[in-house]
Amino acid sequence: MNLIKLQDMLKQFFNEDIGDGDLSSEYLFSPSEQGSFTFYAKEDGVFCGAQIIETGFKLLDPTLEVTLLKHDGERIHKGSQLAVICGSFRSLLTGERVILNLVQRMSAIATNAANAVALTEGTNAKIVDTRKTIPGLRMLDKYAVRSGGAFNHRGGLYDCIMLKDNHIAFAGGITNAVKLAKSKIGHTIKVEVEIETKDQLLEAIEAGADIIMFDNRTPDEIRDWLPFVPDHITTEASGGITLENLRSYAESGVQYISLGALTHSVKALDISALVQLKGAY
Repeated sequence: MNLIKLQDMLKQFFNEDIGDGDLSSEYLFSPSEQGSFTFYAKEDGVFCGAQIIETGFKLLDPTLEVTLLKHDGERIHKGSQLAVICGSFRSLLTGERVILNLVQRMSAIATNAANAVALTEGTNAKIVDTRKTIPGLRMLDKYAVRSGGAFNHRGGLYDCIMLKDNHIAFAGGITNAVKLAKSKIGHTIKVEVEIETKDQLLEAIEAGADIIMFDNRTPDEIRDWLPFVPDHITTEASGGITLENLRSYAESGVQYISLGALTHSVKALDISALVQLKGAY
């Protein structure tokens, strides 16, 4: 992850939550009172968010001591200790919620990704994410996908040309859309074309697409159409794919499977902070 960008993000998140000050912590505790938090898992999953914990708490208070007990991408179980943070009561309590929110979301995404990857075992298919991320959190969401063993699709609108149905309609067809795109891009940028019919597939191949996305097609349709695709063109399946039917798509022979569900509708992994007072047993 980009550490400078991460720090800027965390500053924004902390400012939203803290405002002009953490009244609860500041009114209850003096700056000298010290203790510790232990972050621990309350359910099984894949941990992600080590940099959030370390960078976040240090940003609030450089005197805090952060000990990470798990690595990103590591399997965790109910009761697993993830990190211990020691120092000022005030700083610990002020940073707790924002940091936990991010770690819970990132761990959930990493867990989803790992579960999806496991379902493709023994096939050549790779799991990738989509742009269906929470605005402002894309860097974290996509990092979590990688931590779970899956791969990233394009980072945004800026690093790949993806011609979807509306682009194609506005441009007057696949052939014209690809021609216009190819006439204006450099050699490092690829053109992906979304298709829904066999005729569109053949047109995209003839037009010179670099990547073909089978959109909302069944595994059987993809299996039947793949022999028409030259080896130099990358293939991807997307739309209507869930963990329940993922295996059948992986066995179709397609190279990549993109899943919006990795990020857009995750349920936070249950992670909590256990408080220990300094000197308590």
